[in-house]
Amino acid sequence: MAPELVRATLLILPLALLAGKLLPAWPPWARVPISLLIGGLAAFTMALWLPPGVVAYLVSFTIMASIYAVLALGLNIQWGYTGLFNIGIAGFFAIGAFTTALVTTTMPTGPIAAFTQQWFGLGAPFVVGVLAGGAVAGVVALLVGYPTLRLRGDYLAIATIGIAELIRLIFQNERWLANGPQPMHGIPQPLSCLVREPVCPWLPAPLQAFFAPLAPRDYTFIYLLVVILFVVVIYLALERAIRSPWGRVLRAIREEEDSAAMSGKDVASFRMQAFVVGAVIMGIGGALYAHHMISIDFSHFDPLHATFLIWVMLMLGGSGNHRGAILGAFVIWAIWSGTPFAIDMLRPVLAAISPDLPARGPYLRLLFIAVLLILILLYRPKGLLGEEKTVSLAAAPGRSGP
Repeated sequence: MAPELVRATLLILPLALLAGKLLPAWPPWARVPISLLIGGLAAFTMALWLPPGVVAYLVSFTIMASIYAVLALGLNIQWGYTGLFNIGIAGFFAIGAFTTALVTTTMPTGPIAAFTQQWFGLGAPFVVGVLAGGAVAGVVALLVGYPTLRLRGDYLAIATIGIAELIRLIFQNERWLANGPQPMHGIPQPLSCLVREPVCPWLPAPLQAFFAPLAPRDYTFIYLLVVILFVVVIYLALERAIRSPWGRVLRAIREEEDSAAMSGKDVASFRMQAFVVGAVIMGIGGALYAHHMISIDFSHFDPLHATFLIWVMLMLGGSGNHRGAILGAFVIWAIWSGTPFAIDMLRPVLAAISPDLPARGPYLRLLFIAVLLILILLYRPKGLLGEEKTVSLAAAPGRSGP
């Protein structure tokens, strides 16, 4: 089988899953076939008609946007449904990334041990590392939550951003923990044997023949499917949770905390639960990021990329809407990734205005995102999708109460 056909086949499922989550809801009987049709058309168009370099860029873009979608889903539980103003996303993001790096790598030996230090290296499988990243982030959130969740509004935001910076500085300065200011290299890639010779020996012969045409540079097609599966599983779990009595209590706390307390709900406990659940999801997002990057250090988790950008994604997509969180992640990451190309095209115009402007392109990128956030808050405060309204069946027309 030609490599192009293998790549196209690998793209069908992730693109179909994304279509099912991002596009408008269809009737149940039409959802699966329409999603598969859209995924199949998009996959074969990309793999067979676009240049290989463009396809590789689009696949890498989708992986990063999906990882940010996981982070936005975690923030949506905290802010969108509970009203917790968490500006410390970067801290849980970093904890998930470094935890999975420590759990899945092995202790350095030989000459490399002189340049790489880490607390431990278990060499565990990918899934164990991802789950460990989420679990450790959840434990840290539990410890952090006790003193900080008593705060409200801006005070909670200040406390959480301070804790996130503290976490980042610990990873920066404590070299014994995760190599300090130097990167941690060699984070394993799950299922990388599918693109190497020999193909995973534990696979049946027909599947080995299917993956045989792929080269190591095609690994992103494999990892895209892995990341999309995590996005879908987290999305479905959160949708089920938020439509349960637990989710209704979170919304009640967000809208009127005192009324929820008067109804007998333990407000402090539910706030803590939402904070921990959101942090676990952020830790999973950090773990997925680490296995994608292969090499990480503290600079990857600065407040701009690991906190502010995620807030913009949620605000644009729609706070209180899981589909909106995913959509916002893709739109903002497209804008963020595409701005450098737009600035390069505008360089002659910028040079005509002032010779210094072309050199300030990166700052124009930040200015554009900031202006976009202001426009969202002014003209689309509920985001592109907005929160879905829920109506009690007992209160619906034609129904009587219990």
